[in-house]
Amino acid sequence: MLNSSDEQLIAKYLLGDEKSLEILIKRYLKSIYGFACRYAGNAQDAEDITQEVFIKIWRNLKKFDQQKSFKTWIFSIAKNTSIDWLKKKKAMPFSNFENKKGENLIANTLADSALLPDKIFELSDAARMLNAAVGQLAPKYRAVLLFYYNGCFNFREIAETFGESVNTVKSRHRRALLLLKKLVVEP
Repeated sequence: MLNSSDEQLIAKYLLGDEKSLEILIKRYLKSIYGFACRYAGNAQDAEDITQEVFIKIWRNLKKFDQQKSFKTWIFSIAKNTSIDWLKKKKAMPFSNFENKKGENLIANTLADSALLPDKIFELSDAARMLNAAVGQLAPKYRAVLLFYYNGCFNFREIAETFGESVNTVKSRHRRALLLLKKLVVEP
């Protein structure tokens, strides 16, 4: 069953096999989380986005057009959920967590502040600079880069996901790379 295609797993799930959905989720969990993490910029939001993506998939799998690519569909949901999440997210000043005595309740109860290995890598100068530059790109350019490099999509699959032509996606990819070069080389 683990070697079954996405289409076979979907068909089995629609016939009542709950295990098939678990396999689909396990198959895509890491890549959806990675995509959401790059889009959101932090692990906590990425976890929330990933959870929301899989809830949407569970709710809408019966409506999925099986003539289309499941991978394209799931990453399209991930992209839209990430964009919606970022639109809804509002910054809350850290001072809002202070009590009447001026003590910050969150700062006093934070867990171990030691960096995790993946965070240490992210904080390297090159990764930080590149992440900051990608974050400055317009969403249409950022999304193409994230799909291409993190989602392991080719230009045709990205074009299907966005409902754009392949040439438009290639153009956005090229433009995104030129903008990144400009942001990184000429800060």
